[in-house]
Parts: sequence; structure tokens; C-alpha cells
Amino acid sequence: MKLTHAVLAAASALALVQITGCAVARDQQTVGSYIDDTTLTTRVKTRFAQDPVVSALSINVETLKGTVQLSGFAKSEAERSTAARLASSTPGVQAVRNDIVVR
Repeated sequence: MKLTHAVLAAASALALVQITGCAVARDQQTVGSYIDDTTLTTRVKTRFAQDPVVSALSINVETLKGTVQLSGFAKSEAERSTAARLASSTPGVQAVRNDIVVR
């Protein structure tokens, strides 16, 4: 009897995964897309950390479906534009939304 319950539980879990398409959350992105976005975020942050103009600690990076959103504060327009340029030239980035504020 326990074997039947285990088989039914496994079949139910498999059906649920197939129905949802491995979605992270309903109506959002798949697990694979989430991992890709996380990788892009890490690549952009790494480029910021390596650049002498951009403060990696003052600029936030979020990625959704290949679009990188930059936010936070920059000390100058040069830092703001350099951050956008570094992000857009990162392999895999499809678009950049630059919401960095210069103060």
C-alpha cells in the first residue's frame, strides 16, 4: 500500500512540474531564466567592481528577462554614464534601464 502512495505522490509531483513549466512564481519567469538573470547581474556587478570610476557599492543592479535596471546614486554624470555603458556592453544584456541619480 505504501508503494502505491509513493507512486501516486511522484506522479502528482511530475504532473505539477509539467503544468507549471518550472516557473519560479506564477506568471513570472522560468527557473532557467531566473538563473540567467542572476548570472547577468553578477557579471555587471563584477564589471563595476573592476572599474575605477564606478562605485559598485552605491549602484544597485537588478535583472529581469535580460533587461538590467540600474539604481542608486552616482557622484557624477561620468559615473552614471560609465555604469550604463559597462552594463550594456556586458555579454547577454539585452537592454539597460538607467535609474541612477547623480547627487
